[in-house]
Amino acid sequence: MTTALITGATSGIGQAIAVGLNEAGYTVYAVGRNEAALEELRRNGPSISPICLDITDRHAVAAAVADLTIDVLINNAGIMPPLGNFAEMEIADIDAALEINLNAPILLTRLVLPQMCKRRSGHVIFTGSVAGHSGFANIAVYSATKAAIAGFAASLRADLSPHGVRVTEIVAGRVETRLYETILDEKARAAMYAGDVALQPEDVAKVVEAILALPERATVVRFDIVPTRPVTPSGTK
Repeated sequence: MTTALITGATSGIGQAIAVGLNEAGYTVYAVGRNEAALEELRRNGPSISPICLDITDRHAVAAAVADLTIDVLINNAGIMPPLGNFAEMEIADIDAALEINLNAPILLTRLVLPQMCKRRSGHVIFTGSVAGHSGFANIAVYSATKAAIAGFAASLRADLSPHGVRVTEIVAGRVETRLYETILDEKARAAMYAGDVALQPEDVAKVVEAILALPERATVVRFDIVPTRPVTPSGTK
């Protein structure tokens, strides 16, 4: 496998994966909305090709991937809606989370899979979350989207196994990224990541690289990666 398309590649886990796979010799198609961040990626990675688009724009996504050969698809882009009780949640925030975290990766996967099945080779990776497998207060819709991705990945694996296409869900615990940037102030984010116990994006990227390095006869169905030391909601030990 030599090419990888990564959504949400302008920061955090997606950016770390793009850099890591570029260093591992992959041709990387980095998808995101921040044109400046994509250009910075391109300057630092000779094999990184930026694709600036909104993954919820179905026509733009279809046009972008139409002529690409994609060996590895990494569905990583996602948002965290404002924290709070579901009974008080804005409908617009529900729609946005469902569209970005669930609908967009499912539709992108549908666009890319025919070529993988034809070649009888390929790998689809989803960035999941422990929130999709356990219940937490104030993130009901986010948890729902991640639980849906987990179910989709499991059933998709059954569909694609006869074609030799692999599917993996990466289930990460707390990772220090920009996920909460727009919904928590700087003080709250500092408290969340206090104690240096949270995972770093590079940790997840290394997991992805290791999984992709396995022979095609081996599939990692689900990989859980969480902080070694326990964290509280504030991020302290």
